[in-house]
Amino acid sequence: MHRFGAFALRPCIELAPMTSTENTLPTPAAPRLAVQVRQASVVYQTADAPVHALSDIDLDIAEGEFVSLIGPSGCGKTTLMRVIADLEQISAGSVLVNGVSPHAARLARAYGYVFQAPALFPWRTVLANVTLPLQIQGLPKAQARLIAQEHLERVGLQGFEGKYPWQLSGGMQQRVSIARALSFEPKILMMDEPFGALDEITRDRLNEQLQQLWQRERRTVVFVTHSIAEAVYLSSKIVVMSPRPGRIVKVIQSPLPDARYLGLRDSAEFIAVAHEVREALADGHHG
Repeated sequence: MHRFGAFALRPCIELAPMTSTENTLPTPAAPRLAVQVRQASVVYQTADAPVHALSDIDLDIAEGEFVSLIGPSGCGKTTLMRVIADLEQISAGSVLVNGVSPHAARLARAYGYVFQAPALFPWRTVLANVTLPLQIQGLPKAQARLIAQEHLERVGLQGFEGKYPWQLSGGMQQRVSIARALSFEPKILMMDEPFGALDEITRDRLNEQLQQLWQRERRTVVFVTHSIAEAVYLSSKIVVMSPRPGRIVKVIQSPLPDARYLGLRDSAEFIAVAHEVREALADGHHG
């Protein structure tokens, strides 16, 4: 017998080295886009000369982002929001919302809209104001009532269902508007300077409540504001716009933690982001 005995008959098995791809974790999928704006412009035709409200806007908003639009008065912030919401038509370019046209998205009830003023019907109670869009959609009265009560509780207005708007403070009226906008579960919440007319203490409290609401629901929010502190406190992304014709000067991804508290505004990180926004606004004026 061969001196190596049975071992000489055993084949040698080589293990192939692991490739680099076998050691690599899968790349997480990119978030879906809720809004995609490409080269969008808005020009208003007037009797004397055309007014260029927006010029060559490119903007992506991912699902679940809180995006603030900030810039000087007349820069087109509200116009851009209204274009996304199918309340204004673009003169050039393209806009997609949830992968379809803004008009199709509006028909699919993708939007909840909160205006600068609460726009509540004074002859209807708080509950009746919130149930109105649900009843227009054809929901049974009892079901609409339950949904409205749930959303009033979310904004801290349980117990006020039977009050009328004139019996509420300005901040409470805006919370009714937010509850109404959320009542039919829109994918995108559009907010056009909703707290601009409120005193600073009320505004701070509503900023905090809105941020907590966004934390819980992760709904896509597009928010127009003139306040640097408000934009920095609320947003995961800040879009800085120039004077008319409105252009995007800079898009700032917030480095702040998702969970915010009012004391964060005194931190070095918050002050640094606010400074970056302020510099971008100045650059927009100079440009």
